[in-house]
Amino acid sequence: MASHRKWRPTGTGIAGIRTPGLATAALTSVALLSQTANAAPSADPKPSLEEVEKKVNDLYHQAEAATEKYNGAKEKTSKQRKRVDTLLDDVAQRTEKLNSARDELGTFAAAQYRTGAAAPDTASLLLADNPQDYFDQTQLMSRLTSRQKQAVDDYATEQAATTKKRQEASESLQALSTSQTTLKSTKAQVQQKLSDARELLSKLTAAEKARLAAIEEKQRAEAKRKAEELARKQAAEQKQRRQEAPQQGSGSAGPGTSTDAAYATKTAKAIAFARAQVGKPYVWGATGPGSYDCSGLTLAAWKAAGVTLPRTTWDQVKAGTTVPVSDIKPGDLVFFYDDLSHVGLYIGNGMMIHAPKPGAYVREESIYYAGDTMPIHSVVRPA
Repeated sequence: MASHRKWRPTGTGIAGIRTPGLATAALTSVALLSQTANAAPSADPKPSLEEVEKKVNDLYHQAEAATEKYNGAKEKTSKQRKRVDTLLDDVAQRTEKLNSARDELGTFAAAQYRTGAAAPDTASLLLADNPQDYFDQTQLMSRLTSRQKQAVDDYATEQAATTKKRQEASESLQALSTSQTTLKSTKAQVQQKLSDARELLSKLTAAEKARLAAIEEKQRAEAKRKAEELARKQAAEQKQRRQEAPQQGSGSAGPGTSTDAAYATKTAKAIAFARAQVGKPYVWGATGPGSYDCSGLTLAAWKAAGVTLPRTTWDQVKAGTTVPVSDIKPGDLVFFYDDLSHVGLYIGNGMMIHAPKPGAYVREESIYYAGDTMPIHSVVRPA
């Protein structure tokens, strides 16, 4: 008789627990743990205060660089607009003269017709590329007086000049359109960088803002220490030069040096003007009198001293003689960053007057005010 025992699966197991159930439970646990592990990094960790400060400073730097591009595009657009206006006025005046001259030539043709020449084609005269060719073709040229012939020649010359001016005006209009597009683009770049910086700062708590202010105060203290160190070093070098002067002879100062009386007068005027602007707000693209950006301030300061500087930092750095930081003198322009996107006016003792950044005001500050994050690129002595 056959056995009726139930079939049982073979294999290793634990008493009271089925192996497949254990495997399923284990797999479920692993899956849950895996999901938890994968979910954790998805939440972006809050950046540290130092990271926020660096990001904000980077955005302000990028905004200043874009501002200088905007300043250059604005200046170029302004020049091109003036050129277009001048050309269009010129074309309008020349066209008016041509119309009058054409009427006079038509009168000549009609007069010759009345004396027996071929009938004039007024439409052909108006559309002729060269009035002299028209008169030749109609056999009127031989019948014109010398004064009339001169009028035909003058008309042809003026017509060619007018055509050339119209072409110049057309090309200038195209260039103006390109400059206006660039101006609009750079303006949007500045606004976007400033918006991003404001958004980052708006997320800080009151305590974080206080900590950030403390960090900046510490940076200013270190910058002041470096400025005082530079002032002491320069004073010592100046004292040594005075002591050596009697042995070497007084000599004469060359033009454009800080010891030259005329240059010293200009320098004093530039610094006095800059000091009078302290407390006015930084506004990108501004050249005064109520607000300034960095290059706008240096431009206005030296303009008050009778010296015309270019508009942008990139051009101002070429408007003078480059000197080492160790030889920096009052009135010198101090440029920062590798891209030369910031400038200040040196006033002595390691200090400068500058328009720092959006949200700040024109102020006196150490040339080392931003430490390694804003290195001094070069020093230029204008005039």
